[in-house]
Amino acid sequence: MSVHNNTQQAWESASQKHIRENNELLDEAKDARLLPIEETLLRDIVAGADVVHPMSGHGIDDVALIHLGARSVTGVDYSPTAASAAQRRADELGVDCRYVTATLPASGLIDDSADLIYTGKGALIWVEDLEAWLTEMRRLLRPRGHLFIYEAHPMTPLWSWDPDKVEVRSDRGYFARSHVNDSFPAGGAVEHQRTFAETIMAITGADFEILHLEEHPEPFWRPDGMDAAAWNGPVPNAFSLLARHRG
Repeated sequence: MSVHNNTQQAWESASQKHIRENNELLDEAKDARLLPIEETLLRDIVAGADVVHPMSGHGIDDVALIHLGARSVTGVDYSPTAASAAQRRADELGVDCRYVTATLPASGLIDDSADLIYTGKGALIWVEDLEAWLTEMRRLLRPRGHLFIYEAHPMTPLWSWDPDKVEVRSDRGYFARSHVNDSFPAGGAVEHQRTFAETIMAITGADFEILHLEEHPEPFWRPDGMDAAAWNGPVPNAFSLLARHRG
């Protein structure tokens, strides 16, 4: 079995959680909000915008984007389970979100279909060819459209979950190309890794102008009941980026 297929199967299996927990996710979506930094950066951009959300997962952020003022959101996910579960919740809430199943970078969406590409959270780690992905996102954007990323910092996979001290895992390296996810969604899913510099250079190389870039100490996801010294301020765990296409 290929690494790509193994990762897809792991994510499809993990997405069953979105069905089992539908009622809880539905309640969460009713009052969904983006993170404060996201709302600050996106409020004016999102107002009246058509948004495409690659790797949309459970879709809670899509409802939050509608609450923030988006006209519509199209989610793209390679898990049919995730896409159908998110569509069900959107339909029940009566919000203008639709979901398609596709294996990126080929989204199957038409040219110039978005004012904003929104990715968050935990998307780029599943992208093997970032340059091809950015080419597709650029194709989907209307002239002067925006790209927003809120993502795990590339250092995050290196931190151990030791509650008392910050330590780098001995089985991972910053310059490695990938590693096997041994937490969620597990099942042998392979996360692709690139340095912070490689990510930024790929984005600017795809003809995007960076308007905002910030590193954050807080992780966007913590396993229930777990704590680690690395999550409590001393080291980076996430970054936010807003860019505008120059075309």
